[in-house]
Amino acid sequence: MTAVAPTLSYCVVNTDGREYLLACLAAIEATHPPQIEHEILVLDNASSDGSADAVRALGAEIRLFALKQRTGKAQNDSTLLKEATGRYCLLLNEDSEIRSGAAAMLIAALDEDHRAAAATPRLLDSDGNPVPCAWRFPGVGTALAGALFLHRAFTVQSTGWETRRVEWAQSSALLVRREAATRVGYLDPNFFVYYDECDFAKRLADAGWHCLFVPDATATHHDQLSTDLAAGLPRIVEFHRNRDLYMRKHHSPGAARIVRWLTAWSYAVRALAAIFIPDRPAEIYRAHARQALHPERGESIKGKAQSRASSSIRSAS
Repeated sequence: MTAVAPTLSYCVVNTDGREYLLACLAAIEATHPPQIEHEILVLDNASSDGSADAVRALGAEIRLFALKQRTGKAQNDSTLLKEATGRYCLLLNEDSEIRSGAAAMLIAALDEDHRAAAATPRLLDSDGNPVPCAWRFPGVGTALAGALFLHRAFTVQSTGWETRRVEWAQSSALLVRREAATRVGYLDPNFFVYYDECDFAKRLADAGWHCLFVPDATATHHDQLSTDLAAGLPRIVEFHRNRDLYMRKHHSPGAARIVRWLTAWSYAVRALAAIFIPDRPAEIYRAHARQALHPERGESIKGKAQSRASSSIRSAS
């Protein structure tokens, strides 16, 4: 007897987030619609905190992919999309928790709109406050809006209470039509983390697909970003390097330079204002301004992962 392919594949990527991962899996278990056939895939990204063993200890029917060497978010999401068998794949970070009814609402949105390749729920922070999760595609226009401090008004699209088209959405909790992902070749592994889902959405749009924001569906995305500059600098480097990669890939070197200048200006103004406003991270704003101007400098998350892999190889030999 042939097994029935599931409608939904939950695809969770985890990097050293054991407790978040267990909470994510518990939320899936608690909220999954019983009438929808599903499977759960977890990719553990060479964690050192026992995450893979914790998944094995659950004893549930979870397909675990435990990597020995750390790879990027785009490559990891692509691995799970290729391995999944569901018509739809719900991409989840380990620090995301899907809320009741969200999976069914996202599936219904894609069932109703056959040219929609992806759908995002409304994302909430740890305190339950909505946070931006969908935006216009990056370009000179959006960078100018940022330089004029009009980003939320002109660039953020995850607003309102009606399902609407958006240009791109964060992949912390993103339902993807697997057929569409296959047709455009999944996510580009050159984007180690940051702008990977933006590039993915741009290529989907170029192929005639679009994305949706479904505000009645909700998910919590816990904020793990450190306010310590030493800990957070590789993320800042990665963020600006991949924004520059996106601009050069989809626009031009000239447009990329203009976006660098405009972005640096917006962070430099924030850094200056932070001198007079208490509890503002002036040092972090300055780091963003420097990195926006010179995205090629500094060690990124990708660089750290590659250094770690090289050290492991040398130790093994």
